[in-house]
Amino acid sequence: MRALSLIVLLCAFAIPVAGCGGDDDDSGGGGGGSGSSSSGATNTESSGGGAASGGETLKIAADPSGALKFDKSSLTAKAGKVTIVMDNPSDVPHAVEIEGNGVEAEGETVTKGGVSKASAEVKPGEYEFYCPVDGHKQAGMEGTLTVK
Repeated sequence: MRALSLIVLLCAFAIPVAGCGGDDDDSGGGGGGSGSSSSGATNTESSGGGAASGGETLKIAADPSGALKFDKSSLTAKAGKVTIVMDNPSDVPHAVEIEGNGVEAEGETVTKGGVSKASAEVKPGEYEFYCPVDGHKQAGMEGTLTVK
């Protein structure tokens, strides 16, 4: 009887602990935010295939000198799932956000060496991408995403 009580007690502790550990959708970037960073975020072209809507990854970078600008001011993608991956080689914190046509997807704010990702289902039209950190968009850290 004592062994059975011990097993029941261990199960009572094991089940709640197994449920801990965070959201499986988080790709390991930590710190919250809707688009977390991951080490596999270096694709620069369309990934082709996969989900019914496809998927395309576009790569940009913040200016390494700390200037409030991206290395690209215009991007082009096909309709479907689009992910903008922004590397931050700067000491200034940055993020990337996609907005327009009813879409708003914000990546995590990251510091030097970090990667911010914003993903959205987009239809043909024009969208803007920008850094949502206070004052950065207004200072010129923005661009146009054209979806065909």
